[in-house]
Amino acid sequence: MSVFITSSGHFLPGPPISNDQMEPLLGLVHGKPSRLKRRILQSNGIKTRHYAMDANHHTTISNAGMAAKAAEHCLSSSFLGKRQIKMLSAATSQGDVVLPGFGSMLQAELGLSDIELHSSHGICSSSMMALKAAYTNLLAGEQTNALVVASELTSRLFKASRYEAAGSELDFNAEFLRWMLSDGAGAVLLETQARGRCFRVDWIRSFSHADAYPVCMSVGYRGDSSEQRSWQDYPTYAEAEAAGALLIRQDVRLLENIVKLGVDGYLRLISEGRVQPDKVDHVLCHYSSHYFRGKIFDMMQRAGVGIADHKWYSNLYDRGNTGCASIFIMLDEFRRTRQYKTGDTILCMVPESGRFNNAYMQLTVVEA
Repeated sequence: MSVFITSSGHFLPGPPISNDQMEPLLGLVHGKPSRLKRRILQSNGIKTRHYAMDANHHTTISNAGMAAKAAEHCLSSSFLGKRQIKMLSAATSQGDVVLPGFGSMLQAELGLSDIELHSSHGICSSSMMALKAAYTNLLAGEQTNALVVASELTSRLFKASRYEAAGSELDFNAEFLRWMLSDGAGAVLLETQARGRCFRVDWIRSFSHADAYPVCMSVGYRGDSSEQRSWQDYPTYAEAEAAGALLIRQDVRLLENIVKLGVDGYLRLISEGRVQPDKVDHVLCHYSSHYFRGKIFDMMQRAGVGIADHKWYSNLYDRGNTGCASIFIMLDEFRRTRQYKTGDTILCMVPESGRFNNAYMQLTVVEA
């Protein structure tokens, strides 16, 4: 039994937002321009991104709505209609509501009936978790197809009013992701039957390091995550917000580990015989910032397992860092715009900094 990605799609809300347009749209915190914005943007290399929010801080489309748009884009160029979908596997860092699960909300948005449902919750690698769940389901012969969708709507966390509600001046860890993350959704269709030129899924593997590292990226803790007090432990939600427990944070001191752990996983796959660097034709890597690109290349080269620069593809600079949706958006744009041929091997890599989970996938281009 083989599983194939036979179609893909994506959705990006609103027009592209330039670096100069970001702060006016998100709002000045306490009426003051950011002292960190330029430094962070120079490091991440992102030039434009998309927000599902207007200048009045009104949400223009829900997270489930974006996910549905990406799913519909995917199905519009597929051989299947909505009524033929057997499984829906969905991923996001946070849905529009705390409960029920994101998959349920997306199913209702799409109007799909009598399907098997899966929701994957995490950060960047949750899309690969959702994909793995669908992939193994098809391999087991439970279903013949699955629609996998990942969507992120982070801009609601970056309104100036969110930071002002927390009172004091922003610390670097609380402001960092404001200039890093943006909104978007991506989708792929899995089938047990190849259709035209498509991608066979050779394998999907991931390595989690949550047992060895503290929390690096979070929403729900006040300041340093070493203070293990959940936002739900405060007497009221207002007190949790005032304490800064609802701000999205990145512990930048820990973030440097992401390159080492990502390359370690790559080396492990080589030792297992899953990856042969000289036979990889294309690399799609969700590095969250241009800052990490050179470090990844350097570490691979020093280990003697580098992959030539021209084989790497990224849309980070034009589409932004859309979290778990990034790899699906990237794969869709690669599929539609890049040159590849039957037999080509595609290596996908998704490092996640939440508590360090690294996911990998190998695809082979096939012709039905």
